[in-house]
Amino acid sequence: MTAQHDQDQHWHPDPGEQAEPGRSAGRSVAHGLGASARGVGRFGRYLFRQARRAADAQGAADSGLNRLLEMHAFNTAGDAAVAISLAGSLFFQVPSGDGHSSRESVALFLGLTMLPFAIVAPLIGPFLDRFAYGRRWAIGATMAVRAFLCWVLAGALPDQSPVMFPAALGVLVASKAYGVTRAAAVPRLLPRDFTLVKANGRVSMAGIVGVAVSAPLAGLASLAGPDWDLRYAFLLFVVATIAAIRLPSKVDSSAGEGRLSFRGEGDTAGGGLRMRMPATVSYALRANCAPKWLYGFLLMFMAFLLQEHPIEGWSSTVLLAIVAGSAGVGNFLGVVAASLVRRIRPAVAVSAVMVADALVALAAALLYSVPLLAVLGLVTGLGQALAKFSLDSSIQEHIPSSVQASAFARSDTTLQLAWVVGGFVGIALPLHAHLGLGVAGAVLSAWALYVLASRPRGVDAHRGMQTS
Repeated sequence: MTAQHDQDQHWHPDPGEQAEPGRSAGRSVAHGLGASARGVGRFGRYLFRQARRAADAQGAADSGLNRLLEMHAFNTAGDAAVAISLAGSLFFQVPSGDGHSSRESVALFLGLTMLPFAIVAPLIGPFLDRFAYGRRWAIGATMAVRAFLCWVLAGALPDQSPVMFPAALGVLVASKAYGVTRAAAVPRLLPRDFTLVKANGRVSMAGIVGVAVSAPLAGLASLAGPDWDLRYAFLLFVVATIAAIRLPSKVDSSAGEGRLSFRGEGDTAGGGLRMRMPATVSYALRANCAPKWLYGFLLMFMAFLLQEHPIEGWSSTVLLAIVAGSAGVGNFLGVVAASLVRRIRPAVAVSAVMVADALVALAAALLYSVPLLAVLGLVTGLGQALAKFSLDSSIQEHIPSSVQASAFARSDTTLQLAWVVGGFVGIALPLHAHLGLGVAGAVLSAWALYVLASRPRGVDAHRGMQTS
Protein backbone atom coordinates (compact mmCIF):
# COMPACT_ATOMS: atom_id res chain seq x y z
CA MET A 1 0.00 0.00 0.00
CA THR A 2 2.83 2.30 0.92
CA ALA A 3 4.66 1.40 -2.29
CA GLN A 4 1.54 2.05 -4.34
CA HIS A 5 1.09 5.41 -2.60
CA ASP A 6 4.69 6.34 -3.37
CA GLN A 7 4.20 5.33 -6.98
CA ASP A 8 1.06 7.44 -7.28
CA GLN A 9 2.94 10.42 -5.91
CA HIS A 10 5.70 9.79 -8.42
CA TRP A 11 3.34 9.80 -11.38
CA HIS A 12 1.16 12.66 -10.13
CA PRO A 13 3.54 15.46 -9.00
CA ASP A 14 2.35 18.65 -7.42
CA PRO A 15 1.14 21.12 -10.13
CA GLY A 16 3.10 23.94 -8.51
CA GLU A 17 6.29 21.92 -8.73
CA GLN A 18 5.52 21.04 -12.39
CA ALA A 19 5.07 24.70 -13.36
CA GLU A 20 8.17 25.88 -11.54
CA PRO A 21 10.59 25.35 -14.51
CA GLY A 22 8.23 27.30 -16.80
CA ARG A 23 7.98 30.15 -14.32
CA SER A 24 11.75 30.13 -13.90
CA ALA A 25 12.30 30.33 -17.66
CA GLY A 26 9.73 33.14 -17.92
CA ARG A 27 11.45 35.07 -15.15
CA SER A 28 14.78 34.64 -16.94
CA VAL A 29 13.38 35.95 -20.21
CA ALA A 30 11.68 38.86 -18.46
CA HIS A 31 14.89 39.63 -16.57
CA GLY A 32 16.86 39.56 -19.84
CA LEU A 33 14.39 41.83 -21.61
CA GLY A 34 14.37 44.21 -18.66
CA ALA A 35 18.16 44.33 -18.62
CA SER A 36 18.23 44.97 -22.37
CA ALA A 37 15.65 47.74 -22.06
CA ARG A 38 17.63 49.34 -19.23
CA GLY A 39 20.79 49.09 -21.30
CA VAL A 40 19.13 50.69 -24.33
CA GLY A 41 17.69 53.36 -22.08
CA ARG A 42 21.08 54.14 -20.55
CA PHE A 43 22.67 54.26 -24.02
CA GLY A 44 19.91 56.55 -25.28
CA ARG A 45 20.34 58.88 -22.30
CA TYR A 46 24.10 58.87 -22.89
CA LEU A 47 23.64 59.80 -26.56
CA PHE A 48 21.18 62.53 -25.59
CA ARG A 49 23.60 63.97 -23.03
CA GLN A 50 26.46 63.90 -25.53
CA ALA A 51 24.34 65.53 -28.23
CA ARG A 52 23.17 68.19 -25.79
CA ARG A 53 26.76 68.81 -24.66
CA ALA A 54 27.92 69.18 -28.27
CA ALA A 55 25.04 71.54 -29.05
CA ASP A 56 25.84 73.69 -26.01
CA ALA A 57 29.61 73.83 -26.65
CA GLN A 58 31.63 76.97 -27.40
CA GLY A 59 29.01 79.45 -26.22
CA ALA A 60 26.13 78.03 -28.27
CA ALA A 61 24.01 77.66 -25.13
CA ASP A 62 24.49 81.31 -24.20
CA SER A 63 23.69 82.64 -27.66
CA GLY A 64 20.71 80.34 -28.24
CA LEU A 65 22.30 78.58 -31.23
CA ASN A 66 21.85 75.26 -29.41
CA ARG A 67 18.08 75.59 -29.67
CA LEU A 68 18.33 76.12 -33.41
CA LEU A 69 20.60 73.06 -33.70
CA GLU A 70 18.07 70.89 -31.88
CA MET A 71 15.23 72.24 -34.03
CA HIS A 72 17.21 71.59 -37.21
CA ALA A 73 17.97 68.03 -36.14
CA PHE A 74 14.24 67.32 -35.77
CA ASN A 75 13.59 69.04 -39.10
CA THR A 76 16.04 66.87 -41.03
CA ALA A 77 14.85 63.78 -39.15
CA GLY A 78 11.32 64.49 -40.38
CA ASP A 79 12.51 65.16 -43.92
CA ALA A 80 14.37 61.83 -43.90
CA ALA A 81 11.22 59.97 -42.83
CA VAL A 82 9.21 61.66 -45.59
CA ALA A 83 11.86 60.82 -48.18
CA ILE A 84 11.89 57.14 -47.16
CA SER A 85 8.10 56.99 -47.35
CA LEU A 86 7.86 58.64 -50.76
CA ALA A 87 10.76 56.58 -52.12
CA GLY A 88 8.70 53.45 -51.59
CA SER A 89 5.28 54.75 -52.52
CA LEU A 90 4.82 57.89 -54.56
CA PHE A 91 7.60 58.70 -57.01
CA PHE A 92 9.30 55.34 -57.33
CA GLN A 93 6.31 53.01 -57.58
CA VAL A 94 4.39 54.73 -60.36
CA PRO A 95 3.02 52.14 -62.81
CA SER A 96 4.82 52.29 -66.11
CA GLY A 97 1.63 52.82 -68.07
CA ASP A 98 0.89 55.96 -66.09
CA GLY A 99 4.44 57.30 -66.06
CA HIS A 100 3.83 60.10 -68.56
CA SER A 101 0.67 61.33 -66.86
CA SER A 102 2.40 61.13 -63.47
CA ARG A 103 5.25 63.27 -64.74
CA GLU A 104 2.73 65.78 -66.03
CA SER A 105 1.05 65.85 -62.63
CA VAL A 106 4.35 66.41 -60.86
CA ALA A 107 5.31 69.17 -63.30
CA LEU A 108 1.92 70.84 -62.93
CA PHE A 109 1.99 70.91 -59.16
CA LEU A 110 5.65 71.89 -59.14
CA GLY A 111 4.78 74.88 -61.29
CA LEU A 112 1.71 75.83 -59.29
CA THR A 113 3.48 75.67 -55.94
CA MET A 114 7.22 76.16 -56.33
CA LEU A 115 7.36 79.00 -58.82
CA PRO A 116 5.06 81.34 -56.90
CA PHE A 117 7.10 80.58 -53.79
CA ALA A 118 10.37 81.27 -55.59
CA ILE A 119 9.05 84.58 -56.92
CA VAL A 120 7.45 85.79 -53.69
CA ALA A 121 10.18 84.50 -51.33
CA PRO A 122 12.42 87.63 -51.69
CA LEU A 123 9.55 89.63 -50.21
CA ILE A 124 9.16 87.43 -47.12
CA GLY A 125 12.24 88.71 -45.27
CA PRO A 126 11.51 92.44 -45.59
CA PHE A 127 7.85 91.76 -44.73
CA LEU A 128 8.71 89.85 -41.54
CA ASP A 129 11.23 92.51 -40.51
CA ARG A 130 8.29 94.82 -39.79
CA PHE A 131 6.52 92.49 -37.37
CA ALA A 132 7.49 91.24 -33.93
CA TYR A 133 7.87 87.48 -33.56
CA GLY A 134 7.75 87.18 -37.33
CA ARG A 135 10.68 84.88 -38.00
CA ARG A 136 10.06 82.40 -35.22
CA TRP A 137 6.47 81.98 -36.29
CA ALA A 138 7.50 81.81 -39.95
CA ILE A 139 9.96 78.99 -39.19
CA GLY A 140 7.37 77.27 -37.01
CA ALA A 141 4.77 77.60 -39.76
CA THR A 142 6.97 75.67 -42.20
CA MET A 143 7.12 72.85 -39.63
CA ALA A 144 3.42 72.93 -38.79
CA VAL A 145 2.43 72.87 -42.47
CA ARG A 146 4.60 69.80 -43.03
CA ALA A 147 3.14 68.08 -39.97
CA PHE A 148 -0.40 68.65 -41.27
CA LEU A 149 0.45 67.55 -44.82
CA CYS A 150 2.24 64.42 -43.57
CA TRP A 151 -0.91 63.40 -41.71
CA VAL A 152 -3.03 64.07 -44.79
CA LEU A 153 -0.58 62.18 -46.99
CA ALA A 154 -0.56 59.21 -44.60
CA GLY A 155 -4.31 58.88 -45.08
CA ALA A 156 -4.12 59.36 -48.85
CA LEU A 157 -1.40 56.82 -49.66
CA PRO A 158 -3.29 53.54 -48.97
CA ASP A 159 -6.14 54.52 -51.33
CA GLN A 160 -3.86 56.23 -53.90
CA SER A 161 -5.96 59.37 -53.51
CA PRO A 162 -5.43 62.29 -55.94
CA VAL A 163 -4.48 64.33 -52.88
CA MET A 164 -1.11 62.52 -52.83
CA PHE A 165 0.74 64.70 -55.31
CA PRO A 166 -0.30 68.12 -54.02
CA ALA A 167 0.30 67.01 -50.43
CA ALA A 168 3.73 65.58 -51.22
CA LEU A 169 4.79 68.63 -53.17
CA GLY A 170 3.40 70.87 -50.44
CA VAL A 171 5.74 69.13 -48.00
CA LEU A 172 8.57 69.84 -50.43
CA VAL A 173 7.59 73.50 -50.72
CA ALA A 174 7.48 73.94 -46.95
CA SER A 175 10.88 72.27 -46.66
CA LYS A 176 12.38 74.76 -49.12
CA ALA A 177 10.66 77.65 -47.35
CA TYR A 178 12.21 76.47 -44.10
CA GLY A 179 15.67 76.76 -45.66
CA VAL A 180 15.08 80.43 -46.48
CA THR A 181 13.57 81.36 -43.12
CA ARG A 182 16.28 79.54 -41.16
CA ALA A 183 19.05 81.24 -43.15
CA ALA A 184 18.06 84.60 -41.70
CA ALA A 185 18.00 83.22 -38.13
CA VAL A 186 21.55 81.83 -37.93
CA PRO A 187 23.42 85.20 -38.02
CA ARG A 188 21.29 86.43 -35.13
CA LEU A 189 22.35 83.54 -32.88
CA LEU A 190 26.13 83.58 -33.42
CA PRO A 191 28.18 82.89 -30.28
CA ARG A 192 31.09 85.19 -29.57
CA ASP A 193 34.11 84.57 -31.82
CA PHE A 194 31.99 82.35 -34.11
CA THR A 195 32.04 82.80 -37.87
CA LEU A 196 28.94 82.27 -39.98
CA VAL A 197 30.76 79.51 -41.84
CA LYS A 198 31.42 77.66 -38.61
CA ALA A 199 27.86 78.18 -37.40
CA ASN A 200 26.41 76.90 -40.66
CA GLY A 201 28.78 73.94 -40.48
CA ARG A 202 27.49 73.17 -36.99
CA VAL A 203 23.90 73.40 -38.24
CA SER A 204 24.66 71.06 -41.15
CA MET A 205 26.27 68.56 -38.79
CA ALA A 206 23.19 68.65 -36.54
CA GLY A 207 21.12 67.85 -39.61
CA ILE A 208 23.33 64.87 -40.46
CA VAL A 209 22.94 63.56 -36.90
CA GLY A 210 19.17 63.94 -37.20
CA VAL A 211 19.12 61.92 -40.42
CA ALA A 212 21.45 59.26 -39.02
CA VAL A 213 19.24 58.70 -35.99
CA SER A 214 15.91 58.99 -37.78
CA ALA A 215 16.56 56.94 -40.92
CA PRO A 216 16.78 53.53 -39.14
CA LEU A 217 13.63 54.30 -37.14
CA ALA A 218 11.83 55.36 -40.31
CA GLY A 219 13.02 52.15 -41.97
CA LEU A 220 11.46 50.11 -39.17
CA ALA A 221 8.23 52.10 -39.44
CA SER A 222 8.14 51.45 -43.19
CA LEU A 223 7.83 47.72 -42.50
CA ALA A 224 4.27 48.46 -41.41
CA GLY A 225 3.68 50.60 -44.51
CA PRO A 226 4.81 53.95 -45.94
CA ASP A 227 1.92 55.69 -44.17
CA TRP A 228 3.50 54.89 -40.81
CA ASP A 229 6.68 56.68 -41.90
CA LEU A 230 4.55 59.76 -42.45
CA ARG A 231 2.89 59.47 -39.05
CA TYR A 232 6.36 59.24 -37.53
CA ALA A 233 7.35 62.35 -39.53
CA PHE A 234 4.22 64.09 -38.23
CA LEU A 235 5.42 63.66 -34.66
CA LEU A 236 8.90 64.94 -35.52
CA PHE A 237 7.54 68.06 -37.20
CA VAL A 238 5.23 68.76 -34.25
CA VAL A 239 8.27 68.72 -31.95
CA ALA A 240 10.19 70.90 -34.43
CA THR A 241 7.29 73.38 -34.50
CA ILE A 242 7.45 73.77 -30.73
CA ALA A 243 11.24 74.09 -30.88
CA ALA A 244 10.94 76.85 -33.50
CA ILE A 245 8.56 78.89 -31.40
CA ARG A 246 10.90 78.49 -28.40
CA LEU A 247 13.86 80.03 -30.27
CA PRO A 248 15.36 83.10 -28.56
CA SER A 249 13.51 86.35 -29.13
CA LYS A 250 16.53 87.93 -30.81
CA VAL A 251 15.77 85.81 -33.86
CA ASP A 252 13.06 88.39 -34.54
CA SER A 253 15.25 91.41 -33.95
CA SER A 254 16.46 93.49 -36.88
CA ALA A 255 18.26 96.08 -34.77
CA GLY A 256 21.30 97.50 -36.52
CA GLU A 257 20.69 95.52 -39.70
CA GLY A 258 20.50 96.78 -43.25
CA ARG A 259 19.38 95.53 -46.60
CA LEU A 260 21.39 94.02 -49.45
CA SER A 261 20.59 95.15 -52.99
CA PHE A 262 21.41 93.62 -56.33
CA ARG A 263 21.16 97.02 -57.92
CA GLY A 264 22.08 100.53 -56.95
CA GLU A 265 24.80 101.92 -54.74
CA GLY A 266 24.92 101.65 -51.00
CA ASP A 267 23.12 104.39 -49.11
CA THR A 268 21.37 104.96 -45.84
CA ALA A 269 17.88 105.52 -47.19
CA GLY A 270 15.13 104.23 -44.96
CA GLY A 271 17.20 104.51 -41.79
CA GLY A 272 19.57 101.63 -42.42
CA LEU A 273 22.50 100.62 -44.54
CA ARG A 274 21.77 99.54 -48.10
CA MET A 275 24.65 98.21 -50.13
CA ARG A 276 25.24 96.56 -53.45
CA MET A 277 26.17 92.88 -53.47
CA PRO A 278 29.97 92.63 -53.87
CA ALA A 279 31.31 91.07 -57.06
CA THR A 280 32.95 88.22 -55.15
CA VAL A 281 29.66 87.21 -53.54
CA SER A 282 27.76 87.56 -56.83
CA TYR A 283 30.27 85.26 -58.50
CA ALA A 284 30.03 82.65 -55.73
CA LEU A 285 26.23 82.81 -55.86
CA ARG A 286 26.08 82.34 -59.64
CA ALA A 287 28.50 79.43 -59.41
CA ASN A 288 26.41 77.82 -56.65
CA CYS A 289 23.43 77.68 -58.98
CA ALA A 290 25.13 74.87 -60.95
CA PRO A 291 25.29 72.19 -58.22
CA LYS A 292 21.87 73.23 -56.92
CA TRP A 293 20.39 72.93 -60.43
CA LEU A 294 22.00 69.51 -60.87
CA TYR A 295 20.61 68.29 -57.55
CA GLY A 296 17.04 69.25 -58.54
CA PHE A 297 17.51 67.72 -61.97
CA LEU A 298 18.78 64.38 -60.62
CA LEU A 299 15.97 64.12 -58.08
CA MET A 300 13.23 64.41 -60.68
CA PHE A 301 14.87 62.87 -63.75
CA MET A 302 16.33 59.79 -62.04
CA ALA A 303 13.16 59.12 -60.05
CA PHE A 304 11.22 58.49 -63.27
CA LEU A 305 14.04 57.25 -65.51
CA LEU A 306 15.14 54.42 -63.24
CA GLN A 307 11.56 53.37 -62.57
CA GLU A 308 10.71 53.20 -66.27
CA HIS A 309 14.07 52.03 -67.64
CA PRO A 310 16.26 50.40 -64.98
CA ILE A 311 19.70 49.17 -66.00
CA GLU A 312 19.62 45.52 -67.01
CA GLY A 313 20.28 43.22 -64.08
CA TRP A 314 19.44 45.88 -61.49
CA SER A 315 16.15 46.69 -59.79
CA SER A 316 14.91 50.27 -59.86
CA THR A 317 14.82 50.39 -56.06
CA VAL A 318 18.47 49.40 -55.75
CA LEU A 319 19.52 51.87 -58.43
CA LEU A 320 17.67 54.71 -56.76
CA ALA A 321 19.21 53.76 -53.43
CA ILE A 322 22.67 53.88 -55.04
CA VAL A 323 22.12 57.35 -56.51
CA ALA A 324 20.46 58.78 -53.40
CA GLY A 325 22.93 57.09 -51.05
CA SER A 326 25.91 58.36 -53.03
CA ALA A 327 24.51 61.90 -52.93
CA GLY A 328 24.00 61.62 -49.17
CA VAL A 329 27.54 60.33 -48.63
CA GLY A 330 28.90 63.11 -50.83
CA ASN A 331 27.00 65.74 -48.86
CA PHE A 332 28.32 64.31 -45.59
CA LEU A 333 31.90 64.31 -46.90
CA GLY A 334 31.45 67.90 -48.06
CA VAL A 335 30.29 69.01 -44.62
CA VAL A 336 33.19 67.22 -42.95
CA ALA A 337 35.72 68.59 -45.45
CA ALA A 338 34.46 72.15 -45.07
CA SER A 339 34.62 71.81 -41.28
CA LEU A 340 38.20 70.50 -41.30
CA VAL A 341 39.78 72.78 -43.90
CA ARG A 342 41.53 75.66 -42.21
CA ARG A 343 41.41 78.04 -45.17
CA ILE A 344 39.41 77.99 -48.35
CA ARG A 345 39.39 80.21 -51.43
CA PRO A 346 35.70 80.47 -52.30
CA ALA A 347 36.16 81.41 -55.97
CA VAL A 348 38.51 78.50 -56.55
CA ALA A 349 36.22 76.04 -54.76
CA VAL A 350 33.02 77.03 -56.56
CA SER A 351 34.79 77.08 -59.93
CA ALA A 352 36.13 73.57 -59.35
CA VAL A 353 32.66 72.34 -58.35
CA MET A 354 31.07 73.74 -61.52
CA VAL A 355 33.64 72.12 -63.77
CA ALA A 356 33.48 68.79 -61.90
CA ASP A 357 29.67 68.66 -62.13
CA ALA A 358 29.73 69.32 -65.87
CA LEU A 359 32.46 66.74 -66.55
CA VAL A 360 30.85 63.97 -64.50
CA ALA A 361 27.43 64.60 -66.06
CA LEU A 362 28.94 64.37 -69.55
CA ALA A 363 30.85 61.21 -68.60
CA ALA A 364 27.64 59.62 -67.26
CA ALA A 365 25.86 60.52 -70.50
CA LEU A 366 28.54 58.92 -72.66
CA LEU A 367 29.31 55.89 -70.48
CA TYR A 368 26.01 55.31 -68.73
CA SER A 369 26.53 52.67 -66.03
CA VAL A 370 25.92 51.94 -62.37
CA PRO A 371 29.42 53.03 -61.22
CA LEU A 372 29.10 56.34 -63.06
CA LEU A 373 25.66 56.93 -61.55
CA ALA A 374 27.20 56.41 -58.12
CA VAL A 375 30.02 58.82 -58.96
CA LEU A 376 27.51 61.35 -60.28
CA GLY A 377 25.52 61.20 -57.05
CA LEU A 378 28.67 61.45 -54.96
CA VAL A 379 30.02 64.46 -56.88
CA THR A 380 26.62 66.16 -56.79
CA GLY A 381 26.32 65.85 -53.01
CA LEU A 382 29.94 66.75 -52.35
CA GLY A 383 29.91 69.70 -54.73
CA GLN A 384 26.68 71.10 -53.35
CA ALA A 385 28.05 71.11 -49.80
CA LEU A 386 31.45 72.58 -50.70
CA ALA A 387 29.95 75.25 -52.95
CA LYS A 388 27.47 76.33 -50.27
CA PHE A 389 30.18 76.61 -47.65
CA SER A 390 32.26 78.64 -50.09
CA LEU A 391 29.33 81.00 -50.62
CA ASP A 392 28.92 81.33 -46.86
CA SER A 393 32.61 82.12 -46.67
CA SER A 394 32.29 84.89 -49.26
CA ILE A 395 29.37 86.43 -47.42
CA GLN A 396 31.26 86.27 -44.14
CA GLU A 397 34.36 87.91 -45.61
CA HIS A 398 33.01 90.54 -47.98
CA ILE A 399 29.66 91.67 -46.53
CA PRO A 400 29.33 93.70 -43.32
CA SER A 401 27.62 91.92 -40.44
CA SER A 402 24.77 94.44 -40.51
CA VAL A 403 23.53 93.11 -43.87
CA GLN A 404 24.62 89.48 -43.67
CA ALA A 405 21.14 88.27 -42.68
CA SER A 406 19.70 89.89 -45.81
CA ALA A 407 22.51 88.37 -47.90
CA PHE A 408 21.80 84.87 -46.61
CA ALA A 409 18.07 85.19 -47.24
CA ARG A 410 18.60 86.39 -50.81
CA SER A 411 21.24 83.79 -51.62
CA ASP A 412 19.14 80.91 -50.29
CA THR A 413 16.13 82.11 -52.27
CA THR A 414 18.20 82.22 -55.47
CA LEU A 415 19.50 78.70 -54.87
CA GLN A 416 16.00 77.36 -54.25
CA LEU A 417 14.94 78.84 -57.59
CA ALA A 418 17.87 77.06 -59.27
CA TRP A 419 16.69 73.82 -57.68
CA VAL A 420 13.18 74.38 -59.03
CA VAL A 421 14.44 75.04 -62.56
CA GLY A 422 16.56 71.87 -62.43
CA GLY A 423 13.54 69.87 -61.32
CA PHE A 424 11.44 71.24 -64.17
CA VAL A 425 14.07 70.31 -66.73
CA GLY A 426 14.32 66.82 -65.25
CA ILE A 427 10.57 66.32 -65.56
CA ALA A 428 10.29 67.81 -69.05
CA LEU A 429 13.02 65.74 -70.74
CA PRO A 430 12.25 62.38 -72.41
CA LEU A 431 13.15 59.37 -70.30
CA HIS A 432 16.32 58.54 -72.21
CA ALA A 433 19.46 58.25 -70.10
CA HIS A 434 22.04 59.40 -72.64
CA LEU A 435 19.86 62.28 -73.85
CA GLY A 436 18.86 63.50 -70.40
CA LEU A 437 22.32 63.36 -68.86
CA GLY A 438 23.78 64.83 -72.05
CA VAL A 439 21.44 67.81 -71.78
CA ALA A 440 22.41 68.20 -68.12
CA GLY A 441 26.10 68.12 -69.01
CA ALA A 442 25.58 70.66 -71.79
CA VAL A 443 23.60 73.03 -69.54
CA LEU A 444 26.21 72.80 -66.78
CA SER A 445 29.07 73.32 -69.26
CA ALA A 446 27.41 76.38 -70.79
CA TRP A 447 26.67 77.84 -67.37
CA ALA A 448 30.22 77.19 -66.18
CA LEU A 449 31.65 78.95 -69.25
CA TYR A 450 29.32 81.91 -68.70
CA VAL A 451 30.15 82.24 -65.01
CA LEU A 452 33.89 81.83 -65.55
CA ALA A 453 33.86 84.35 -68.41
CA SER A 454 32.02 86.89 -66.24
CA ARG A 455 34.32 86.41 -63.28
CA PRO A 456 35.54 89.82 -62.13
CA ARG A 457 39.28 90.28 -62.48
CA GLY A 458 41.20 89.51 -59.32
CA VAL A 459 38.24 88.03 -57.48
CA ASP A 460 39.50 86.18 -54.41
CA ALA A 461 42.91 85.80 -56.00
CA HIS A 462 44.93 86.36 -52.88
CA ARG A 463 42.55 85.92 -50.00
CA GLY A 464 41.00 82.92 -48.35
CA MET A 465 38.48 82.39 -45.62
CA GLN A 466 39.33 80.57 -42.43
CA THR A 467 36.57 78.07 -41.68
CA SER A 468 37.48 76.70 -38.31
